[in-house]
Amino acid sequence: MARALWSGSVSFGLVNVPVRLMGGTVDKDIHFHQVDEKNGDRIRHKRVSERTGREVDSDRIANGFERSSGSWVIVTSEELSAADPERTHTIDVDAFVPLAEIDPLQFDRAYWVVPENQEGAKKAYALLRTAMEDTDRVAIGRFVLRTRERLVALRPLQGALALHTMRFADELVKASSVEGLPVRTKAPTKELAAAEQLIDSLSTRWDPEAYKDRHRARLRKIIDRKAKGEEITVEPAPERAEVVDLMAALEESVKAAKAGKRRQRTRKSA
Repeated sequence: MARALWSGSVSFGLVNVPVRLMGGTVDKDIHFHQVDEKNGDRIRHKRVSERTGREVDSDRIANGFERSSGSWVIVTSEELSAADPERTHTIDVDAFVPLAEIDPLQFDRAYWVVPENQEGAKKAYALLRTAMEDTDRVAIGRFVLRTRERLVALRPLQGALALHTMRFADELVKASSVEGLPVRTKAPTKELAAAEQLIDSLSTRWDPEAYKDRHRARLRKIIDRKAKGEEITVEPAPERAEVVDLMAALEESVKAAKAGKRRQRTRKSA
């Protein structure tokens, strides 16, 4: 059974809901270790002084903040703890807002909020979830996880409550601060109509199960083939195609999209 990452309660008004926090995502990336190519020995990294190149004992390693080039402020672990927030074991709800008003860039990690196995906890949990469903609102609050105060959004999802940790507004990069953005070129009327037709022909209901990690599958296949002693031939990357005639490209794309939909309908009816 999965272990809870955090336990406490959701507090809104005078209502407290005892809950546990469980992981909402699974890391399925393929991870590699650095090894010696000749004998497979693991490679370990040592902490060395940038000036002398000598290894430094762990009890001499401190936290340093560089205020200016070469000027360091050393902060001990005890001093760092002075900035830790009070651990209240409570998710304090500050406000309820429409989900559509939250910039998706703010969302970070996802978790499931599980009520404690008590009748009162389950009843309060169902009350909060249903009230947010009926009012089409999500809860915004804060709580402490691993010594850091997190901004979070609680929302009803799949008959449960999901919690998303969020980035603060000053952590977001605005498009206007990125070189080359925003793009102020006006879209030509004829090409715009064709582009909207292409979007319409490719429009469908969102199905997350239709999308798989193809890179991970290819990587797994390469590993399996290498394990069998096969030699892997790396194909050269295709050259980047330049759009010469935008209208012609749009028209061909619309035709291809329509043909693809016809093939899908044929397969389903077969």
